[in-house]
Amino acid sequence: MRALTIVPGKADSLAVREVEDPRPGPGELLVRGLALGVCGTDREIAAGDYGWAPAGREYLVLGHESLGRVEHAPADSGFAAGDLVVGIVRRPDPVPCSACAHGRFDMCRNGRYTERGIKDVDGYGSELWCVETDYAVRLPPELERTGVLTEPTSVVAKAWDQIDRIGQRGYFAPERALITGAGPIGLLAAMIGAQRGLDVHVLDRVTDGIKPDLVRRLGATYHHDDPAEVADRLDPDVVIEATGVGQVVFDMIAHTSPTGIVCLTGVSPRGRTLTVDAGAVNRTMVLDNEVVVGSVNASHDHYHQAVEALAAADPHWLEALVTRRVGLDKIPAGFQAEEGDVKLVVALDDVHM
Repeated sequence: MRALTIVPGKADSLAVREVEDPRPGPGELLVRGLALGVCGTDREIAAGDYGWAPAGREYLVLGHESLGRVEHAPADSGFAAGDLVVGIVRRPDPVPCSACAHGRFDMCRNGRYTERGIKDVDGYGSELWCVETDYAVRLPPELERTGVLTEPTSVVAKAWDQIDRIGQRGYFAPERALITGAGPIGLLAAMIGAQRGLDVHVLDRVTDGIKPDLVRRLGATYHHDDPAEVADRLDPDVVIEATGVGQVVFDMIAHTSPTGIVCLTGVSPRGRTLTVDAGAVNRTMVLDNEVVVGSVNASHDHYHQAVEALAAADPHWLEALVTRRVGLDKIPAGFQAEEGDVKLVVALDDVHM
């Protein structure tokens, strides 16, 4: 079978190669790959900046944003041939830490977790793949074209879950949410905010094109002005920060409403410095009972919340979020980001082009 592979740490090693068909072990599904989402992490791995191959092997099968159809399922597994599924990305560390021992591998405390297509375990970027039934999530048939968005949606489902949990420290009835960044994570965060009935605002650098249109189709408001000015004017109750830009992060912390919550989902690059009035930041957070929290990855519950959110969304809006689809025969050239991209999907079969 064909698989999308990379040699971690080696730039320009992305390739489609023939590998052996997988053989499902006890308690595993055999899945026909349909589509694979591409995100910034995948491109970092392709650039040689990140990623780990399985032990004893040079290459890693890429891909953590999965979508497939079950070809074979163990008896009494709750799955059947023909089911549409996605695979969860992270696995608990073998020690395990206290969080992993309680099923919250997304909150692993010692960093020894593994991740499909990222860290030590092959991903879902192949024509066939296997997944443990405990780490497979069934999707409704209507998500056949857009279920590949489940993994990124699970990330923002967790962000909203964290916000809810923090809000329970006191009375918290948010009305206005500001999302910084109109990439897939930001737009999916805005989608869930709109589903919650909030007054949603999205901030991004681009001034026209599909991103403003997607925001407006949610019933949300699009902004491309100075981040500090936008946040100061809106006085948001909730901020989901999806750019990872240091200045934007501190602008958001400085301009939320009292008891506001800022959830950071964007990963900032190292080595960039800012001049920040640390005393002012501290004063704002203390006097306003403000919380800043980081959030990454997702647990089983968040995957199921993601499926519910996608099933409730406008299917035409979800289709529009996927701005480009390429087949395995177009890799590696088609893997590169292009102007106007929001979400790139690699079709692992002809149907999902």
